[in-house]
Amino acid sequence: MAKESVGISFFERYLTLWVALCMVMGVLIGKYLPGIPAFLSHFEYANVSIPIAVLIWLMIYPMMLKVDFQSIKDVGKNPKGLFVTWVTNWLIKPFTMFGIAWFFFYVIFKGLISPELARDYLAGAVLLGAAPCTAMVFVWSYLSKGNAAYTVVQVATNDLIILVAFTPIVAFLLGIGGVSIPWTTLILSVVLFVVIPLVGGILTRNIITKRKGRAYFQNQFIPKFGNITTLGLLLTLILIFSFQGNVILENPLHIILIAVPLVLQTFLIFFIAYFAGKIMKLPHNIAAPAGMIGASNFFELAVAVAISLFGTQSPVALATIVGVLVEVPVMLTLVKFANNTKGWFVK
Repeated sequence: MAKESVGISFFERYLTLWVALCMVMGVLIGKYLPGIPAFLSHFEYANVSIPIAVLIWLMIYPMMLKVDFQSIKDVGKNPKGLFVTWVTNWLIKPFTMFGIAWFFFYVIFKGLISPELARDYLAGAVLLGAAPCTAMVFVWSYLSKGNAAYTVVQVATNDLIILVAFTPIVAFLLGIGGVSIPWTTLILSVVLFVVIPLVGGILTRNIITKRKGRAYFQNQFIPKFGNITTLGLLLTLILIFSFQGNVILENPLHIILIAVPLVLQTFLIFFIAYFAGKIMKLPHNIAAPAGMIGASNFFELAVAVAISLFGTQSPVALATIVGVLVEVPVMLTLVKFANNTKGWFVK
């Protein structure tokens, strides 16, 4: 397994704190230096912010470098763990996210938010629910003592499924939620923020590996990117929050309202996959990563698509960002639970 599985970095461990600081910084920029977001808003193409698109590529490309698609040749070995991952991520997670978010935004929080905001927050939740984790799961797998090689297979197959399943699932669920979106824009978003970084990662891996060997690529090349993904994420958040400043200042409670269904969904999906692994008598080092992949989100993709479809100032983008805010503390809680219940599984 690659050297990326050395544990959670300083930036990753305190990601919630950095997101909160970026939120404050972005809001202050939007309020006291409005000329900055106004200036950046001029750099758009097909409703996509070019500065944010560049930052998102900085986030996603290093993640794609970590995924070894050669591992897919081992897909037939112990496929039960893969079935748990696939079924949980694509046949359960998007729909439970829709159901939980709809119930809270339209029923529980009906008196606190308008129907229009409920619709937008639901759309953001759907984007998160249809984008299961691809990179941070390596960290969660390591911390829960998961099988590193098997985790690579789970992630690699998941990335390939995203290419064909993300667009129709999002379009279907947003349609049910009353959100009309252009298919062409949605497909373009997937091409920009999944296909291009994915192809770039595969080509880079193959070229560097052929020239300098696998050991160099894993132990020296990938670490060069270090915290570029996290840095790109934080800069993106500052920009987005600068556009969202007035919304947040006027509705600070909404951050909590959005977080509630997202946190509940995270726990639900983890336990579905985790206990499915127990029922199917999977070893703990396969069941735990299966639960982590479903529970955590590919929030970089969700944020990117939200911006492409609805713009940087949309409540939809805000909802996806809240997913970033709550993910790390929730996932660390689940890691601790998984480690404490290792004895439940076969040896």
